[in-house]
Amino acid sequence: MTYIVNDNCIACKYTDCVEVCPVDCFYEGENMLVIHPDECIDCGVCEPECPADAIRPDTEPDMEKWVEFNRKYSEMWPVIITKKDPLPTADDMDGKEGKIELFSEAAGEGG
Repeated sequence: MTYIVNDNCIACKYTDCVEVCPVDCFYEGENMLVIHPDECIDCGVCEPECPADAIRPDTEPDMEKWVEFNRKYSEMWPVIITKKDPLPTADDMDGKEGKIELFSEAAGEGG
């Protein structure tokens, strides 16, 4: 099992989760985070930290696409281990549907 970040994170990018991760497996894109599925140790401490409910276990239905999505971008983006401010759009975008259309492949700053 591993945890993944889904499209609930897009345009929010809360980073509360990165501070509690014991293995630093979060990676930062321009407008969301992902988890490297091969580095995640399945401890689950990050899941309750996400205000957008974007972190889910891969054992839930239809998660394989998100495992591959997280794998792809975690191999392209820099690691993030420090909490940062959420995106300015976070409050307005939290809970919105259809955010995958807003996804950016661009890397974040990491750190």
